[in-house]
Amino acid sequence: MSDQRMYDRVLASDASYNGRFFLGVLTTGIYCLPGCTARKPKRENVRFFPTCEAARAAGLRPCKKCYPDDFAEGADPVLESIEALVAEIRRAPDAFRDTKSILQRSGFGSSRVFELFRLHYHQTPADVLLRARLEHAQSAFLTSKAPINEVAMAAGFESVSVFHEHFRRLMGLTPGDYRKLPQSNAFTVHLPKSYPLPYLRRALSRDIHSVTERLDGNQYTCVTRIDGKPTIITLRLNEDAVDVTTTHDSVASHRVVVGLLGLNQDAEGFGRLVRKLGLARLIRGRDGLRISQTHSVFEGLLWSIIGQQINFPFACQLRRRLIELAGTSLANGLIAPPTPAEVAALNPADLVALKFSRQKAAYVIDTAKLVAEGRLALDTLATSSATRAERTLLGIRGLGPWSVNYLMMRALGFADCVPYGDTGVTSGLQSLLKLEQRPDIDATRRLMAVFAPYRSLATAHLWQFNQPTPA
Repeated sequence: MSDQRMYDRVLASDASYNGRFFLGVLTTGIYCLPGCTARKPKRENVRFFPTCEAARAAGLRPCKKCYPDDFAEGADPVLESIEALVAEIRRAPDAFRDTKSILQRSGFGSSRVFELFRLHYHQTPADVLLRARLEHAQSAFLTSKAPINEVAMAAGFESVSVFHEHFRRLMGLTPGDYRKLPQSNAFTVHLPKSYPLPYLRRALSRDIHSVTERLDGNQYTCVTRIDGKPTIITLRLNEDAVDVTTTHDSVASHRVVVGLLGLNQDAEGFGRLVRKLGLARLIRGRDGLRISQTHSVFEGLLWSIIGQQINFPFACQLRRRLIELAGTSLANGLIAPPTPAEVAALNPADLVALKFSRQKAAYVIDTAKLVAEGRLALDTLATSSATRAERTLLGIRGLGPWSVNYLMMRALGFADCVPYGDTGVTSGLQSLLKLEQRPDIDATRRLMAVFAPYRSLATAHLWQFNQPTPA
């Protein structure tokens, strides 16, 4: 690489170049990773090194923000310390009275803690604590008969009314109704005010020929797998609530529905941010838009591989053919998507015959084998740090930055992802900002930075920006 190319990667904070070279800043006497988010040095004050040893030999010392030596050695003590702290919060949320107690426990300064939580979990410390408390309460409701107020107190809530408010907002159910889930195959999920149902209907009917889901007016039916078992979930969409029926495990089905509706996404926070930026036109007419999550992480994984570098209709066609080949036909005319083991058992020639490229066929089958053999634990990715999930997925052959960010956003629910290189994103930015031409990846990265920590929702709105308003 030329020096100019390396300097360009530094200006872009391109973490994909971390380890390929190291940046020395002569005026400060430190060396960094290319992806370091510290203030960018002037070109004349920069020198590049192939290794940390070479930088130290030049008299420079390692940056205390990006820790280049740890990266070079394969260690990341800062990430590990934050992951350990989050694990502690999730294990005993009642031990943390508030955000201040998290800051004290962390050993970092206040601004540094917020920065690290945003970077690695796409949440504030308060968000992590709230969700840990709610998860603690959910588990208690399903395993004990303790009164609601006792469950709330045990999870760390000081006010039962605040507990009710947060629980209903993020779960769509009251605590009492959630506790009743195992007793029935039907439940009703309440929607936030002004929920944009037309955009949800559009999301649920993107593939009008889908063999795993169908939308008929306000009734949506899908088939997914819960604990490996084909499960039919039906949603009746109303203005302020969604009536749900399921054929198996109402608790797990509720999680699927919450994902489909995007209830745990902070659409209000994103709305406040874009108005502050003077970009309210980005959300005009669809304030409250959420990202509809895939039914399962494995389905999202298949989508992210199949959809690479081809147009959407063809991606839908390939996905249907795979499901028809390896899935399970049901009496209602839908087909349950195949399990990882069923996809892993296929031969690449089976998919090539369905118009998959040889490379894409190999990627699909090889990745399914990783999941089926337990070498890729999909269930743990959504609860891991975003950084850990991204590094794990980028290490899989066939998954690049676009695929990984798409998967993290649409299947794992991380809030601050951008599938860089996506034409929908670049076209939306061009129209939103009235640019003469569509931005390249580096420009997209700079332009999308203002939407942090809500870049996933920004992406969803940009996808819709040039589309007609749904009926």
